[in-house]
Amino acid sequence: MLERPTSYFGRYVFNEKAMRERLPKNVFEQLTNALNGGPQKLNIRIADVVAAAMKEWATSLGATHYAHWFHPRTELTAEKHMAFLSIDEAGTPLETFTGSELIQGEPDASSLPSGGMRSTFEARGYTAWDPTSPAFIIPTKKGGTLCIPSIFLSWDGTPLDMKMPLLKAITAIEERSLKLMRLFGNRGVRWVKVTVGAEQEFFLIDETLARRRPDIVLCGRTILGCPPPKGQQLEDHYFGAIHPRVLAYMDDVEIEMHKLGIAVKTRHDETAPCQFEFAPQFTEANLATDQNQIMMTLMKRIARHHNLRLLLHEKPFAGINGSGKHTNVSLLDSEGFNLLEPSNNQRRNVQFLAFLGALILGVSKYSSLLRASVASPGNMHRLGGFEAPPAIMSIYLGNTLTNVLDRLEEGFPEEIPTSGMMDLGLNKLPSIKKENSDRNRTAPLAFTGNKFEFRATGASQSIAGPLTMLLAIWAWGIEEITNRIESRLGSSDITDATLDVLRGVAKESANVRFEGNCYDESWHEEAVRRGLPIANTTPEALSYYLIPENRELLSNLGIMTDREITAYYETRLEQYIKTVDVEMAVMEDMIRRGILPSISKQITQEGNAFERAISLYDEDFECWRGQIRSLCETKEQLIKKLKELGQFRKKISETNLDESASLMTHDGLKLMNEIRALSDAAEAWISDDIQPYPPYRDLLVIQ
Repeated sequence: MLERPTSYFGRYVFNEKAMRERLPKNVFEQLTNALNGGPQKLNIRIADVVAAAMKEWATSLGATHYAHWFHPRTELTAEKHMAFLSIDEAGTPLETFTGSELIQGEPDASSLPSGGMRSTFEARGYTAWDPTSPAFIIPTKKGGTLCIPSIFLSWDGTPLDMKMPLLKAITAIEERSLKLMRLFGNRGVRWVKVTVGAEQEFFLIDETLARRRPDIVLCGRTILGCPPPKGQQLEDHYFGAIHPRVLAYMDDVEIEMHKLGIAVKTRHDETAPCQFEFAPQFTEANLATDQNQIMMTLMKRIARHHNLRLLLHEKPFAGINGSGKHTNVSLLDSEGFNLLEPSNNQRRNVQFLAFLGALILGVSKYSSLLRASVASPGNMHRLGGFEAPPAIMSIYLGNTLTNVLDRLEEGFPEEIPTSGMMDLGLNKLPSIKKENSDRNRTAPLAFTGNKFEFRATGASQSIAGPLTMLLAIWAWGIEEITNRIESRLGSSDITDATLDVLRGVAKESANVRFEGNCYDESWHEEAVRRGLPIANTTPEALSYYLIPENRELLSNLGIMTDREITAYYETRLEQYIKTVDVEMAVMEDMIRRGILPSISKQITQEGNAFERAISLYDEDFECWRGQIRSLCETKEQLIKKLKELGQFRKKISETNLDESASLMTHDGLKLMNEIRALSDAAEAWISDDIQPYPPYRDLLVIQ
């Protein structure tokens, strides 16, 4: 009989249950008090006790090593494994793990992205334990590694990772939220926490076929390939019956995620063939970020066990939908109330609108920063198509809330309609829950009942970057609204003061609120009239980090210094340039070693058959002759374009960062598209027996 998930959930996590069982009561209380914002900080004595308990727990589950697990700005994770085993002076083997080893590690920081803040010879970097995210074990066939979530910083304290800015942004919004709660008389509320749920989209294809595609192996996406006869045009894949092979994979992924304390709530087929989604339950923002990184790593590893290849790229196949990671965000207080949940209580609804208005106000002023946060090499191929949110940041609230904001001048409604019941008119079917507004799938940022859903995050991205910027924007909005309310409290009560502030917010945020179809070309024209920032390329969007008001926001909130913002921008831009350069090199290699020889074989094969046909029949076969000529011309054009590509890459290597990015985007990608068009046109006429690479027709079918 199979084990129930509840029997092994969290088995490999040093969670509160494990700590309570293994730590002395006084140490456990001091640790949890510190984690919940208490005045007492963790010291080395407590760390020694925690380290000893953590080691005993980990080794009892087979772990042989430990690692400080951190998020460098590659947006992947990094770790250096250290053995528990050591030898004392007498030659006796011991298993040791001290408090100082728990608190701090020292990996080489010179070979990870720093945005020019460090030279190669400046190698010293530190990892520091982040106790707000529990340690966990990644088991192996012969043991396992205790992974200790950590921040990563330079020897002088400069952050070099994705986690440190996120933790600062979380602190900024939680402190300001608590202050706003106090204005509404919530004296019993001890804390406010950000909760997050990230919906992970992905593709699965056959591993045997994937290995025969250099572009998939090296770039995570196809750089060449003509469309298959059947893509997603029949709209028959979304929510379809999950293929048994994929379902077996999903079962294994869920089991491993459950053991690591990740509660998966939904799994389903997505819109495109071979595309799927996992969505976990909401949890605290920092933990949700760590869990999403764990999820992506697990999914990739387990796919290999099923002879499948996981693709997290935002646009792995041309002509069909790409993958995103809808990032759902809300606020929860210590009494269990979701601060974005409308209610039947007028005072609580005024408070709800204050938090809602804070984000709307923030986005109306700093939408460019939100756009910058989702700028990546892969996301540029996804955003702005008729499959994902456009590159213009706007907010959808739904008819009910839009009407409330628009009519604040007339007074505040007694209650905001929440969900009701819908009678289906059939006696045998029960009534179902009816929400107070529709869902707009085209909006980048949408209010969806009791949370905001940010849909522009790319599937391969760490959610740390987008979350950091979204929370920074929201924190500013909360502080701004709090200050405005406080300035009115002398002459008004809290409700009247807040409504007066919200009337101003409704007017100020009108530019960023849009209830229509964001795919429609008229919205782009309207966005220009409203003065919204529009960046269709990654370098242009990344440049928004350097806008003075965005720098000032992050600096004033204590999230990043001015120097760190510049370094962050340069790291992201350098990643973009290097990614596109690798794709160019792979394209050049695939054309030269695969496509060109196959065209030659096809020409030879067709030419021999053509000559034989002419000798047998008194016909010109003009169309046939024209097709052979077309293949010859295509090959000539490809050789010419490859030469241009080589010259272009040489030119790029001699330019500075900003110029390289501009050239890559406007000239390099155009040249790649021209080469692809020629290659795909030739591929359509190459017979199966001489195809150099598996075509889309085979890749997009689970065998």
